[in-house]
Amino acid sequence: MKVVLIDAFDSFVYIIEQYLAELGAEPVVIRSDPGNADRVRDLAPDVLVLGPGPGHPLDSGHVELVQEFAGQVPLLGVCLGHQAIGCAYGATVSPAAHIMHGKTSTIDHDGRGMFRAADKDQVVTRYHSLVVEDSTLPAELEVSARSRDDGYIMAMRHRELPVESVQFHPESITTQAGIGLFRSFLETYVAARTGEEPLRPRDHSRAP
Repeated sequence: MKVVLIDAFDSFVYIIEQYLAELGAEPVVIRSDPGNADRVRDLAPDVLVLGPGPGHPLDSGHVELVQEFAGQVPLLGVCLGHQAIGCAYGATVSPAAHIMHGKTSTIDHDGRGMFRAADKDQVVTRYHSLVVEDSTLPAELEVSARSRDDGYIMAMRHRELPVESVQFHPESITTQAGIGLFRSFLETYVAARTGEEPLRPRDHSRAP
């Protein structure tokens, strides 16, 4: 299973790479660049992951990749990638009321997709100052998780396409069992669809 992981100039991307490799995937990391669509297409990935990074999603190059590849390959957005998915479908990304850098929150999730094996009281770690505005969420996207403390959108899912995103960082050591979220995403959108079971049956849970 080849996973192309877009590095938006953030060191967290290499922890994501490590998690994906531990799950038996073959991650290929490429730097965010205006010409990435052709390069991603040439790599022919089974999954595309839009990684975290600084700045506004409209300046990241991620939005163009969502527009190009959503519906062609399963797509997962993390933090900046989450915001880019919102922007690609017409949502507005604005400053949050409080900067959440290295803060943990408990989320309420719908138990589907990448959350199908998540704990009911899932604890996640946040590093963001921007959020996808609820009132601008398009019909194509549904909220799959919210933070209990401030009610912000913490995850979204496309209603028809294999597209999910998380505002928090599942790769953070203080996110509860974060590697399990990646496992569930890959199992839901790749392994189940192809009939393969490429994920190693090992427990890599991370406790807060």
